[in-house]
Amino acid sequence: MELLKRETLPGLRTGITVRTKLVSIAQVAHRDKEAKFCSLAYLMNKNTLKESFNRLNGSASAGIDKETKESYKKNLDENLNNLVIKLKKGSFRPQAVKRLYINKVGSNKMRPLGIPILEDKIVQGALVIILQSIYEEDFLPISFGFRPEKSCHDALKNLSDNIMTKKVNYVVDADISGFFDHVNHEWMMKFLKLRISDSKILALIKRFLKAGTMEKGNFKETPEGVPQGGSLSPLLANIYLHYTLDLWFTKVVTKHCKGECYITRYADDSVTCFQYDNDAKIYYEALKGRLAKFGLSIAEEKTKTIEFGRYAKERLNRRGIKKPETFDFLEFTHYCSKSRNGNFKLKWKTASKKFHAKVNDFNKWIKENRNLPLDLIWKKVNLKLRGHYNYYGVSDNWNNLVKYKRQIVKSMLYWLQKRSQRTSLNWDKMSKLLKHYPLENPKPKSLVNLNPIYV
Repeated sequence: MELLKRETLPGLRTGITVRTKLVSIAQVAHRDKEAKFCSLAYLMNKNTLKESFNRLNGSASAGIDKETKESYKKNLDENLNNLVIKLKKGSFRPQAVKRLYINKVGSNKMRPLGIPILEDKIVQGALVIILQSIYEEDFLPISFGFRPEKSCHDALKNLSDNIMTKKVNYVVDADISGFFDHVNHEWMMKFLKLRISDSKILALIKRFLKAGTMEKGNFKETPEGVPQGGSLSPLLANIYLHYTLDLWFTKVVTKHCKGECYITRYADDSVTCFQYDNDAKIYYEALKGRLAKFGLSIAEEKTKTIEFGRYAKERLNRRGIKKPETFDFLEFTHYCSKSRNGNFKLKWKTASKKFHAKVNDFNKWIKENRNLPLDLIWKKVNLKLRGHYNYYGVSDNWNNLVKYKRQIVKSMLYWLQKRSQRTSLNWDKMSKLLKHYPLENPKPKSLVNLNPIYV
């Protein structure tokens, strides 16, 4: 368990540590899949809240109360003591979430983002610490989003294993339309009650769901959805999709398919693999009905069924089609190719929309920061490059890493030329700068190998 890797918290009145109690809860949850936990609220104590506070990002934006981690820390013990009292009395009320909008990659639309106040973040974090001990024992191996030690690369490896080593000929790339905005609160509470019977914990979660949003000074109720931004929302989303999609697929869909079928889910994005075309078509129609039952719907324009896999190219060639379609998952384009030995190989490259969005974001950043000292600019650029390489540095994506760095250098040259009217920076001088202030290079040996087998 992830929780075991953290420092053990001080004990409860019984002398049993919080961490020990969480391990005990996890063991019961693992052993008995129908067990209900009726006593959890007492774990929302000062020590759990303090651990939650320590996990908070100090540079995160403040909510509507403008309280920051640094300001709250000045009277941390007193603030946490008061928070514990409110939780015990049942008088704690989450505040409205500050609603902001950020650019949505590859679209003119804006993505809504919620920023809770600091105390709400602390309480949400404490709830996550407690609830994870239960639900990490329930979640299936095909679920990867926002879970301890379950990264995007792990999801990609799982999908790669399905496509490259199993009987996969068709892929359904499904996207749920506005998932976080349309989670049904009644169903959410029903799902939670399957495992939790502690009325205080259930009431606390319901208050967070109903807290509402504050946008430009105007309050708006939230009859549905979970606001993106708080630490509790991803866990609730996983619980919701565990019951609506994961269990349904593994217990119902797999039994009705004539051939093999597999699913990989990361948050609300999923890719489903099938052996037979008819199974894929039936699943797609059934999925729409299944989601509709729980207040959700498929984004038709983003969902498609394609012929894909080991024999896709040969079958398509016989019908006069040159090559299989591609699909995007977790910001990577997946496409059929061959290894050096001529064997089938799934390959990856940075999704075009994401690549251009990243370049545009950097262009905007360097434009706004071009007058900083050069050594500081280079330091920040290297951090950005390193972060890009760490995520997009996967098998077969080397050329896109090099291409990205090339675009970054071009953008730097363009905007550094505009530092002043007297600047005469050209490629020769830029080359000298790059020797004096070297930029981070992608390293072939550090590429993450997503291949499940040696090809």
